[in-house]
Amino acid sequence: MKIVIKVGTSTLTDKEGLLNKKYIADFAAAVSEMAKNGHDIIIVSSGAIGAGLGHLRQKTKPKTLREKQALAAIGQPLVMNAYNEAFAEYGITAAQLLLTRDDFDSRTKYINARNTMSELVEKKIIPIINENDTIAVEEINFGDNDTLGALAALAVDADTLIILTDVDGLYDGFGGGSGGKLIGKVENITEEIESLASSKSSSGKGAGGMKTKITAAKIASASGINTIIINGMKLKLLKDIIERKEVGTEFAAGKKPLEAKKSWIAFGKKAKGYVFVDKKAAEALTSRGKSLLAAGVTGVCGNFKRGDTVIVAEKDTKKDFARGLINYGCEDMLKIKGKNTKEIKKIITAGEDEVIHRDNLVIL
Repeated sequence: MKIVIKVGTSTLTDKEGLLNKKYIADFAAAVSEMAKNGHDIIIVSSGAIGAGLGHLRQKTKPKTLREKQALAAIGQPLVMNAYNEAFAEYGITAAQLLLTRDDFDSRTKYINARNTMSELVEKKIIPIINENDTIAVEEINFGDNDTLGALAALAVDADTLIILTDVDGLYDGFGGGSGGKLIGKVENITEEIESLASSKSSSGKGAGGMKTKITAAKIASASGINTIIINGMKLKLLKDIIERKEVGTEFAAGKKPLEAKKSWIAFGKKAKGYVFVDKKAAEALTSRGKSLLAAGVTGVCGNFKRGDTVIVAEKDTKKDFARGLINYGCEDMLKIKGKNTKEIKKIITAGEDEVIHRDNLVIL
């Protein structure tokens, strides 16, 4: 089984904000046992900024991008050194991969990252992935490593994504177990399920919360990957998962997973704008599997160019229902929206018949 494990800052650091080397050693022992039993493991690890804070004995969280980048530069080698020391006890080599959102947005970079991860896994080396916080800016960052974990799982075609956090899973009436009942399994991520999530990290240390974990589960599920959220302090649960025991909260893989390219279009590439369509066009796309033509486009928003990913929404409800690679930049779209093919040829001589071809369109 190919498994991606995401571990967060709140799990990796102690009450003083320092790296919890005892925990990392125990985590490495549990992961090494999984690897020994034939499972391929990829780790997505937070903790660089937190480790930098702890190392400097700084109590206040960084507020500026420059502060975050500097702290990440201090903390990242500390995190990797801790992992290397812990895994060396079991004769396992760990490898560091630092990625930004841009590495998933570019098809070439995405494939290169995927190939690197796959090669390391084949060599029985454990990739340890983190966002490259030292250079990431708002436009190219993930915002949280839960999303990075889901995209890494998608890239390597994992079977399972395990998210370690500081609570036992998702509760009905979220509150870390106080006053709520743990939800064991989620077959479909509905609006009701999403409404149970907190928007912030319960520990205050990480960038995410249960909301980002559910978003990660949605990405994984659409790509045919199970997601399991468990309490990271209960490392024996990793063995329970391997033995197919019910622990934490499991989000079931979708029954009709997207093919690899469409998963990348839907989730890997960052959307650069919106295309609004009329009701007739929306029905043609969702019910009849058609391509999007300019005649059905009522408006656009954003600053996108040919080949970018855009979100497709119905003009009246403004509800997003698809994503796709667009054949026109935003300026040309403003010229041809609502026009038929013959009219388009008079405006743009080398124009495409489709605004978004169905092979490059994903219905969400």
